[in-house]
Amino acid sequence: MVEDLLLILAGVGSAGVVYLAAAARVVKQYERGVLFRLGRLAGDVRAPGLTLIIPFVDRLQKVNMQIVTLPVPAQEGITRDNVTVRVDAVVYFRVIDAASALVKVEDYKFAVSQMAQTSLRSIIGKSDLDDLLSNREKLNQGLELMIDSPAVGWGVQVDRVEIKDVSLPDTMKRSMARQAEADRERRARIINADAELQASRKLAEAAQQMSGTPAALQLRLLQTVMAVAAEKNSTLVLPIPVELLHFLERGGQPTLREQALEPHADGGPPPG
Repeated sequence: MVEDLLLILAGVGSAGVVYLAAAARVVKQYERGVLFRLGRLAGDVRAPGLTLIIPFVDRLQKVNMQIVTLPVPAQEGITRDNVTVRVDAVVYFRVIDAASALVKVEDYKFAVSQMAQTSLRSIIGKSDLDDLLSNREKLNQGLELMIDSPAVGWGVQVDRVEIKDVSLPDTMKRSMARQAEADRERRARIINADAELQASRKLAEAAQQMSGTPAALQLRLLQTVMAVAAEKNSTLVLPIPVELLHFLERGGQPTLREQALEPHADGGPPPG
């Protein structure tokens, strides 16, 4: 009798262990458990830790709550200013409602991917090429809003959307390179012309200052000769002022004042 009782207790204990093994489920810290009982959503979402279900009646499906990095394949489109480009992006999203992510959409990752591709093509068609190249922050915000609007109903929240790269045709790259080169050439010419203008003003001021003191011009000439001679050149070019040539042409001829003061040969006073 005692042996039969022990066998019954052992059988019940074994059945209990098997039942617990079949009913026990472990939900990890970054997961949430959604319970379906006979195909219907039952109870609240199970928190992380050990949870029990009814074997063969309940089905616990786990949902990852971590942020998902979803690359968006490159999409080709025509911008508003009729330029063909290829743009790829990346979407960061996470599940905020595990039950809605399983019940309201068949595959929320695939749904977010398709919505991101459609929104990216729409953004390309509404934007200019300059916006795609230089104003990406605004486009990222618009793209995030377009994806997040339907995703909220699926229990998914889009945290961030980033446009990674914009590929241009080779002809457009060459055109942009020529445009940039022409712009730099224009700025270089403007800077050079402005420098010439400033130099001419300074030279005019220097010439006006030297015109009152001829000795300063002679000193400047000597400085130029010394600078040229320091280069050890075989040929030395020496500029001579026109005033010096006029002085040499006159030579030792007396000036009109000197002629007026000279006495005549007969000893009389000068005429006049």
